[in-house]
Amino acid sequence: MTRIDISARAADLIAFGSRRVERRAIDARWWMAAAFFVSFVLASIVLARSGTGEDGTVLGLRLTARWAFLLFWPAYAGGALAKLCGGRFAVLARRGREFGLAFAAALLVHIALVLWLYRVETKPNGAMIFFWVGVLCTYALALFSWPLLRDALGLRLWRLLCTLALEYIALVFAADFVLEPLRGSGIGEYPLTYLPFALVLIGGVCLRLAAFVRRWLTPNGAAGHSLPKAR
Repeated sequence: MTRIDISARAADLIAFGSRRVERRAIDARWWMAAAFFVSFVLASIVLARSGTGEDGTVLGLRLTARWAFLLFWPAYAGGALAKLCGGRFAVLARRGREFGLAFAAALLVHIALVLWLYRVETKPNGAMIFFWVGVLCTYALALFSWPLLRDALGLRLWRLLCTLALEYIALVFAADFVLEPLRGSGIGEYPLTYLPFALVLIGGVCLRLAAFVRRWLTPNGAAGHSLPKAR
């Protein structure tokens, strides 16, 4: 193969890579728009039916939280599921970024409802610092998911940021689906509407833990000293 042929082949590969990156960027924007639209429609329907007072707002918060969680879970556990269960779930790992950005877009409506609740609630709910730190983690991940910023951060710091931020967001969902209902009603009157989401969240935590242990025990020498890939 001549030098000209090699140069042409390299140019073709670069062009293909650029088109692929551009296509994925367009896909991500569509995912974000669709996720935001669904969240907005859900909130609008609830507020139209139940009013814009405290009760309607709380109901809208619950519904948009569940929709956001359905987008967060594949970004959180999709990579671990693909590692443990094989290629049939590889699409979840490949689309982890898109799910994460869709989650961030859907969360915007939930945040708007939280801010509205501050205005209409009869009993002050406090600063909700725990929740707002989760919001900060979400948009830090979204910001550094863009290739230029991710490359500037470096692979090791990016993995560390992913791991810490994803686990914190999962903890916020655990407080919403598990801890707060138990504190309010006790285990005997735990609302069954929370149960499927609590079980799915716990399953995601177990998957990530199992994937971490499997990687840690991989006999390649380096697995025990590296951070787990977070999707």
